[in-house]
Amino acid sequence: MKNTTSTIMQMKGTDKKISMLTAYDYTTAKLLDEAGVNTILVGDSLGNVILGYEDTISVTMEDMIHHSAAVARGAKNALVVTDMPFMSYQTGVYDAVTNAGRIMKEGRAGAVKLEGGADVCPQIEAIVKAGIPVCAHLGLTPQSVNAIGGYKIQGKTEAAARKLLEDAKAVEKAGAFAVVLECVPAKLAKLVTESIQIPTIGIGAGADCDGQVLVNQDMLGMFSDYVPKFVKQFAHVGDIIRDAVKSYIEEINNGVFPAEEHTYKIDDNIIEKLY
Repeated sequence: MKNTTSTIMQMKGTDKKISMLTAYDYTTAKLLDEAGVNTILVGDSLGNVILGYEDTISVTMEDMIHHSAAVARGAKNALVVTDMPFMSYQTGVYDAVTNAGRIMKEGRAGAVKLEGGADVCPQIEAIVKAGIPVCAHLGLTPQSVNAIGGYKIQGKTEAAARKLLEDAKAVEKAGAFAVVLECVPAKLAKLVTESIQIPTIGIGAGADCDGQVLVNQDMLGMFSDYVPKFVKQFAHVGDIIRDAVKSYIEEINNGVFPAEEHTYKIDDNIIEKLY
């Protein structure tokens, strides 16, 4: 069944949780889609795991559009949600709508995601009025890492927890169809989930959210620069890749590969005439 913003919203409060994973290319998107994931996030985390940046701030609109379009070609049933990169919406409503439109038209996304609470509600409202679905993102917002002083758990004090709860209600009122909660204490995430009518998708926010999201390279054990506490590695694909490459190199050096079954034939008479 094709996943849409409507079907995702309908999963709120049901026994079936929303599954979301990141993808940045056609092949990975196709595999995730075939496995039945509800939502594929083209995250600006591509700055870390694909482009090798230390943070997401350097990611551009062109980066997001390029990778979003590739993912959209591979995802037939999953809803593709694409991040709006740093400074593509913070500068005002006009820029936010224009850039969201580019992600939808050129990146072929089904929705956009942006970070922030009440401060970006005018942008959310305007983007939604333009006919573009918006997923909000609260808690640890990586694009604001310099302002918040690093990658820290959010909402641990009473004031911070109250602010996060108010922000969740604000983005819902502005028209967001879902909200990602990142690095939020589990009990606070549970309260937020119970306090709003749109789905919450957690990453490091406990099991009571309406869904979960992970970076697929983290989940598959392919990215080893650092492993956040909230990551569970469901496989060790990185080890498999390294072992396969070592075998490839060894077989080349030993003359085992390519074997006869990997080569094409030509009539010997033709070759003899070439000498």
